[in-house]
Amino acid sequence: MGMEHGERMSRRQVLAAGALTGAALAGSTLWAPAKASAAAAPAIFYSPHQDDEALGLAGSILEHKAAGRPVYLVLVSKGENDGLAKKMNQDPCPLTIGDSRHPCAAGGHHGLSWPTDGTSMIVPARTAEFMASAKALGVDKVINFKLSDSPYNSDDNYYRFVDAVKAKIKSLAKQYPGASHKFTAGWLEETDTHKALADAAYFLMNEGVLTDVRFNYVYAYDKPKAQRANGASYVLNIPSAHMAIKRKAIYCYNTWAPDRNLYALGYHSVPDKMESAHEDPREFVFTIPSRYTPGPIKH
Repeated sequence: MGMEHGERMSRRQVLAAGALTGAALAGSTLWAPAKASAAAAPAIFYSPHQDDEALGLAGSILEHKAAGRPVYLVLVSKGENDGLAKKMNQDPCPLTIGDSRHPCAAGGHHGLSWPTDGTSMIVPARTAEFMASAKALGVDKVINFKLSDSPYNSDDNYYRFVDAVKAKIKSLAKQYPGASHKFTAGWLEETDTHKALADAAYFLMNEGVLTDVRFNYVYAYDKPKAQRANGASYVLNIPSAHMAIKRKAIYCYNTWAPDRNLYALGYHSVPDKMESAHEDPREFVFTIPSRYTPGPIKH
C-alpha cells in the first residue's frame, strides 16, 4: 500500500488492503528471497496458532531469509475455537456492532451457518489463512504438528500437551542438527498453548536437545507502544521492504474469499493485535528468564 513505518494504516485501509492483497496471493510471487544454502542448518519458527507467525515472527523470518538461511515454519496446534465459530455465525458481524473501528471484510454480513464444534469449519479455514501467510513470507517449508489445542482445564491436559510438543520438537532437532529454534514468549502471554510451547522449549534446553533458542513476544502488541520492548534482549527494527511483506502476511488474515476457504478469521479473532502489529515495525526477542517456572498460566 506504499506506507512508511511511521504511518498508521486506518482500519478501512486494512480492510481494503486485506481484500486486495489476499485475493492475489494464490497466483503471484510476492518476494524473491535470497537463495538459501542447501547445506545451511535451518531456522525453525514455531507458531502456536494460525496468525502468531504473521503478528510477531514475520520480521524475524524475513531477517533469516535475507541472510540466506533456510526457514521452516511450524504450525503447532490445530487452533480449534468454538467461540470463533459462534462469532462467525452472528449476523450482522459482532465486529461492527457498536464499534465502527473494526470493519468486517465481509461487509458486516457473513451469511454462515457453521457447526459450532470449533473444528470442522474453523480448523481448515484458519489453516488456509496460515498457508497463505506462509506463502507471502516465502518460507522454505511448512510443518504442521496437527496437535489438538488441548492444554486447558487441568494440569494433566497441560502436561500431556507439553509432552506431545516436546516429542515433535525433539524429532525435528534430530532431523535438522544445528538448527536454531524460534518460539513465542509464552510466559509473557495469555494462553496455555503459548506457555506450553515455551515450557517444551525450556525442558529441551535443559536436556541439551536445543542450544540455539530465541522467543518472540507476540502479545507485546497488546501493550502501549512505549512498553513493548521492556525486558527484551533484542529489538528487531524491521526494514521497510520486509515490513511491506509482513503486512501482506497480516492481510491474509483479513481476506474474505470463501472460494479459497478464507474468511478473515484472524482479524475477527484479534483485530487489535493485527492493527498494532501492522503499525509497529518492530519485533521483540527474548531469552528464557533465569528463574523460569514451568506450568499453566495462572489466571
